[in-house]
Amino acid sequence: MNKTLVATADLSESKNIVSSETPEKFLEKGLQSPENVSVGCLYPYLESKKLQDGSTAFYPRIIGERDSNNPKHWRWGFNWKETINSVWKGRSIGSIPCGAVPMIRAMQLQGATREEIIAFIKRAKTKSPRKPKLPANAPIAVVLFAGGGGVEAGMVSAGIRPVIAVEHDPSKPKLSRAIAQVHDRNFSAYGCKVIQQSVQEVAASGFQGFPQRPDYLHASPVCANFSQAHTAKAGAALETPDDLSAAQAVAAAVRQLRPRVFTLENVPRYLSSQSFTIILNALESLGYNVNYSVVNMADYGLPQARKRFVLVACFDVILTLPPKNKPVGWYSAIAHLIPTMPDSQLLSRQQQALSQFLATNEPAPLLIERVGGRKLAKYKPGHLPANTILRSHFTDHKGCNRNKFADIWLPDGTVKSLSIQAAAILQGFPSWYEFPLEAATAGSIIGYSVPPSFATQLFIYFIYIQKQLEQ
Repeated sequence: MNKTLVATADLSESKNIVSSETPEKFLEKGLQSPENVSVGCLYPYLESKKLQDGSTAFYPRIIGERDSNNPKHWRWGFNWKETINSVWKGRSIGSIPCGAVPMIRAMQLQGATREEIIAFIKRAKTKSPRKPKLPANAPIAVVLFAGGGGVEAGMVSAGIRPVIAVEHDPSKPKLSRAIAQVHDRNFSAYGCKVIQQSVQEVAASGFQGFPQRPDYLHASPVCANFSQAHTAKAGAALETPDDLSAAQAVAAAVRQLRPRVFTLENVPRYLSSQSFTIILNALESLGYNVNYSVVNMADYGLPQARKRFVLVACFDVILTLPPKNKPVGWYSAIAHLIPTMPDSQLLSRQQQALSQFLATNEPAPLLIERVGGRKLAKYKPGHLPANTILRSHFTDHKGCNRNKFADIWLPDGTVKSLSIQAAAILQGFPSWYEFPLEAATAGSIIGYSVPPSFATQLFIYFIYIQKQLEQ
């Protein structure tokens, strides 16, 4: 099948073009100068195929006349020039999904760089990858307070096999069961067993059936009483007997299972709690090398500002956090999905937030939250990481679904409702992770989870350090 390229300026005459050569007006007007040829050009084309009867068919096939204004009536490509050894060379990417065309045009109007456009195109063309395959001798991990498996997704991507995940929240039994089912659907293929009991109950049973000396043990104790929203209302963290018993259960797991590496993640206020002191004392009494700090996940390439307390402990190695990465704006992370998101309308307080932004800034893509009471809606320009994603964004005070939780405003006036798929990317979930259809459950998994992309970096770095020391 041959490509029949059609210059943007010549679309009205496209039905008469059968040549597979690049037309003279291939580059858009103004891109012929050496300063501009590297910017690139979005172009439509047709694919031609010689049939057995001698006739020529053009693809995509349509009924009736081909519409020059309908992106679905054309194949799409992106062409640019770059210098290689001081010589200009032509480059192109074809078979761009037609749904991505409006966003590419918008990016061009907004002055996006060629690299940003090419990165967007590659993401738009990428098919969902399959789940990683792990060797039989992969390191194993046990996870306490597993939720939907954010840290497990990061572990799997790092080559670690989760074998047991404990997930049960007595205060939200229905939601916890739904989350456990999603966990099982995503990780049962790796032989991971979900135990639907509280960590305290599992500790009381002596961790029966758990592997001794696993390579990794992770815990993310329930953080509701230490969260910023809770302490803002109460004035201080109200540590409960359940919080303390959960910490004691984690300490018991460390003492009994003796993992080589222990990791813990929680909100920053957990650092000053008695619960943390219980766990820290257990680790130090057993001779673990302990390192902990509050980090912003955005410093590790997550397209979201998310401050969390992270602890790493190891018997035989002093582990540190991995090197930081370049920050990523939310827009570049999810721009390829925006054409697929449902249309929306801004609420009055979102409109006020937009007006406030435009009063002192040039128009730029904005991610504007819909929740938050009567206060001015929080927003973030596209070049910055998104605000922290919380479970409360997806559910109301009764735990019911919110159909809309955030909107994307584009400078051309387009307003889109942020999708669960996009929120998952902002939280660092891999594309192979399967979310449930119910927004409350999916949003709870996203809002509660350790960002998988951060977990992957963390564990890959640990594996690297350990291998370096073994050489």
